[in-house]
Amino acid sequence: MDFSPLTDALASKSYHRIADICDKLMLQVAYEGISFRDEWPYAIHLLGHIYVDDINSARFLWKMIPFDVKESKPEISAVWKIGQRLWTKDYGGVHEAIREFNWSPECHTVVAAFSELYTKRMFELLVSAYSTISIQDTSLFLGMSEDDAANYAVQQGWTVDAASRMLTVKKQVVAKEQKLDPSKLQRLTEYVFHLEH
Repeated sequence: MDFSPLTDALASKSYHRIADICDKLMLQVAYEGISFRDEWPYAIHLLGHIYVDDINSARFLWKMIPFDVKESKPEISAVWKIGQRLWTKDYGGVHEAIREFNWSPECHTVVAAFSELYTKRMFELLVSAYSTISIQDTSLFLGMSEDDAANYAVQQGWTVDAASRMLTVKKQVVAKEQKLDPSKLQRLTEYVFHLEH
């Protein structure tokens, strides 16, 4: 089995491509009738779906993995623990699941990239959902200590009230769609017409 597309994606840190590559390879292997049971990179494949926030496909893949493979390779179960936390929207639990396993070098880079991406996603969620939030809750969502979470938020332009231990969210500036003035469009049309004739 040629895993070079997967190896290349990992080497180039194109983690968003992992799930698609593995899905296509799995279909190819199934079509060719090749047994891949023990050497398939299930942990990486699961991580690929988790990285692109495709938990339904991750659940489906998890159900396909033979029980004895899950039992013999604890890293697969550790990856699925992240998936379970995402499925149940246990935001703090996602970070715990990431931290509590000693990842192989192969998975470590993908898990670290996912952790960073997940923290950004959670921060965007906080920005869209809150105008003020406690430092404690922020640290839970971001998977950081309270001090680190407060510092992270302040770096993003939020303000902190040390007395109440509350953060005031800085809303993102939404670009407004410009309306086209019909008179300007008419003048532009006349100008172009004049240039052409």
